[in-house]
Amino acid sequence: MDPAVLIVEDQILIALDLEAMLSEEGLSRVSTASSVRQAMAAIEAGAPDLAILDINLGSGNSFPVADELRRRGIPFVFATGYGEGAELPEGLANTLIVRKPYSGKAIIAALVALTETRS
Repeated sequence: MDPAVLIVEDQILIALDLEAMLSEEGLSRVSTASSVRQAMAAIEAGAPDLAILDINLGSGNSFPVADELRRRGIPFVFATGYGEGAELPEGLANTLIVRKPYSGKAIIAALVALTETRS
């Protein structure tokens, strides 16, 4: 199985590093977006199977993207460098969070957890 994964990350080096980690694990259908607008366009063009959302996107956040993914039934995880202090809206409070800097092992474990809860 090679699911399509959407990465929403505003820091290009982090996005490229994450894309490389996923590629090393055999995931070849990875796309990236650096803003809510780009992410929404990517979802509209071809909905991913899974997504990794950086919570903080410069001057905004990825919560609108999370809401759209949830509406479509697409599983996702949040990524953040803010430790335990990540404030999630009530409807997203139970979303899995992967802490930065993350390892390939942590990301793959999170994606596996998503696919297991989906089946």
